[in-house]
Amino acid sequence: MTNVPTDVQIINGPDGKPAFVVIPYEQYLAEHGDRDLIPHAVVSRMVDGATPIRAWREHLNLTQEEVAKRMGISQPAFAQQEAVNKPRRATREKIALAFGIRSDQLEL
Repeated sequence: MTNVPTDVQIINGPDGKPAFVVIPYEQYLAEHGDRDLIPHAVVSRMVDGATPIRAWREHLNLTQEEVAKRMGISQPAFAQQEAVNKPRRATREKIALAFGIRSDQLEL
C-alpha cells in the first residue's frame, strides 16, 4: 500500500470508528460552490425571528418596494408574502428570482 498525500482528514469518534471527514475549504467550494451556502447574517436574522424572505431581503439591502418592483407587484402585496413563514413553492421561486438566489434557500 502506497502512502498517497491527501488533504482529507478523518476524525474518529469515541468508538474509534471514522465519524467525520474534513476537507480544505477551497476543495469544498470547487465541488459544491458557494451557492449552497446561506450567509451567517441570514441565518442569524431567522434565529431572531425574521422569516427567510425578510432575512434575505435585509441581507441583500433591498427595500420591499424594490423587490415588489422586480416582481411586478405592489409593495403591500410583497409585504404580505414576506410575512409568511412557509410560502408556496411558486411564491418562493418568484421571490428567489428577484433576489438572485435559489428558491430552496428560502426554505426553513
